[in-house]
Amino acid sequence: MSASFRKALKSRQKNHRERSQPGFRKNLGLLEKKKDYKLRAEDYRKKKKTLDALRKKALEKNPDEFYFKMTSTKLQDGVHVIKQKPEEVTDEQLKIMRTQDIKYVEMKRVAEAKKIERLKSELHLLDVEGKPKNKHTFFCDTKREVRNFDLSERLNTVPELVDRVYNRPTLETLHNQTIKGPTKMKELKKLAKQRRQQYEILNQRIERERKMFVITQKIQARKDLQDKRKKVKVKKETVNSAAVYKFKKQRKR
Repeated sequence: MSASFRKALKSRQKNHRERSQPGFRKNLGLLEKKKDYKLRAEDYRKKKKTLDALRKKALEKNPDEFYFKMTSTKLQDGVHVIKQKPEEVTDEQLKIMRTQDIKYVEMKRVAEAKKIERLKSELHLLDVEGKPKNKHTFFCDTKREVRNFDLSERLNTVPELVDRVYNRPTLETLHNQTIKGPTKMKELKKLAKQRRQQYEILNQRIERERKMFVITQKIQARKDLQDKRKKVKVKKETVNSAAVYKFKKQRKR
């Protein structure tokens, strides 16, 4: 083997490495090697290519262009966000409609309606705080009578019971009969609290009955849609109401 060929062998050649940062230049940071430059150059070319493509797209854009996603998206902080559609069916409604029959839901709704009527008859729809919702107007004949008007005297009761709209006995009843019931302030507060709880239960039952009614309507609407007749949607379905359809009239023989 000749000496020139031996010198050309790669196995005998020394690996020439890039030098590191000299000690007196360490304050300038890490010395960039070729592999670092390649990564930086590749990233630069990629970004430049993207910017050129976006610039070309912006120049060629038609201002009268329309696409359907424009109606379902909005620009928020410079980002296109899909508009959230209003909720049509809640998870609770969907679960009941999939697992229960319309007869069962209607039975539960009727039971709630009966309980509501019973509670209303017991409470007589009195105000929780004992204050009247409507106004009671008194008419006087003279101005002097207006100046000297006494509400407790007109209602024929004691001044302490004037603000009450229920259980307001007259002076004759107080003198002639023994009034049964709480006389202490603590007992009165206890009764007021119980009355307030009863009104809360009544409101909950009314809301439950309304939800059952909505579910019944939605189940019935889905059953009606199974008919093969032509129909047109008049009103969209919402959380609080079923969809309304208008069916084509069909003459039956």
